[in-house]
Amino acid sequence: MTDTINANGINKPKSKLGGSHTTIIGGRNGKKIVSLLSRHPDIKKIIPSVITVKGKGNSGGMLTAKVQRPDDRGNLRLLLSHGTSFQELRLVTTVGSFTEGERIMKELNLLLLDD
Repeated sequence: MTDTINANGINKPKSKLGGSHTTIIGGRNGKKIVSLLSRHPDIKKIIPSVITVKGKGNSGGMLTAKVQRPDDRGNLRLLLSHGTSFQELRLVTTVGSFTEGERIMKELNLLLLDD
């Protein structure tokens, strides 16, 4: 991963957020969750997916996040829920197996509980 230097001359790691758009539901809290998970050494890329809105209820409310089961290659899904909005983000990992993906899933869910 390449570092970049910001306006203050401080090295900053290159963003792991990618895909066709970088919109994250939940405002600052949603971005903090994504930032927290991106610090994990086995997370290579985070790709936001479509935002789905169910019903016409309150768009605010509590933000919840859960990392879900890996695919055969060890990549994960992060499900964010904020009021009536839901968003799935793909977490591309450096591992190549379901078993290693499960290990990372448990570590990330523990990070979410601690925060």
